[in-house]
Formats: sequence, C-alpha cells, structure tokens
Amino acid sequence: MQKIDTFLWFNDNAEEAAKFYVSIFKNSKITHIERYGDAGPGPKGSVMIVNFKLEGQNFIALNGGPQYSFTPAISFLVNCDDQKEIDRLWKKLTTGGKEIQCGWLQDKYGVSWQIVPKIFFKMIKGKDRKKSQRVFAAMMQMVKFDIAALKRAYNGN
Repeated sequence: MQKIDTFLWFNDNAEEAAKFYVSIFKNSKITHIERYGDAGPGPKGSVMIVNFKLEGQNFIALNGGPQYSFTPAISFLVNCDDQKEIDRLWKKLTTGGKEIQCGWLQDKYGVSWQIVPKIFFKMIKGKDRKKSQRVFAAMMQMVKFDIAALKRAYNGN
C-alpha cells in the first residue's frame, strides 16, 4: 500500500475522468469502483469513488459535488523521455482542455499537468549557468516543450 495517494474531487464525472486518464498512460488501470448506498449523499447506485493507477501511482477520484474545483496551484508533472512522448501526451491531454505555457496544460476536467522532458532538468541543473539560463529563457517562450529548441539554446545556437 502506498503511504500517500492522490485524491481528486470531481463534481459528477470521476469515472469518466479515470477512464480517460487510464486510456492515456501506460501501466494504468481502474482498480475499484465504489457506489453510493442508501446513506447517500449521492443517488443510490451512482459512482462515489473510483480507485485507479497511472504508471503505478495510486489515485482516488470522488464524485463529491460542485463545492470544489481544480486550480493550477496543484499540477501533475510528467517526466517524458523524448519528443514523441511529449507530443502524444500533449495531444491527448489538451483535447477538450487548453494549452497554457512552459509545458503546462489544463485537461477537459480542469486538472493541470506539466509535460516536461527529463533532459530539461539536466540542462537547467548543469554547472554552466549561462547554458542553464539560455535553456530557461527558451522554455519561457514555449507553450509545449520542444526538445530540439532546448538543445539549440543549451549549445548557444
């Protein structure tokens, strides 16, 4: 059992959202669906909680009603191996959602994601501060990450 699980509060579409996320990420699945009973507060038989895993990480989605909504103050950062993975995830997660900046997006459920290449962190944590600053400046001009452009900035091209 994971010590800390991510808990997501949805109005009434927790199952739909969980199915959407599971369809995007590899090594992912819905592990359990709990339904409201006689005690409510949701209609008897309707989905209350959906437990699911994304890349082995546990998530819990609740149909809790309209009291709360997501903000970009909390996001999920996805470390990507290459441009192909960035492009695939970006396309799927922005469908019905919106692109923001610097690798950030908001999906159709209002959940914020950062789709970031692993190499970005290596570049900005390097010992050569000028290279790191060029990479950071290049990133600030991007909406979706472009690894080739980051490499050009790193190399001073």
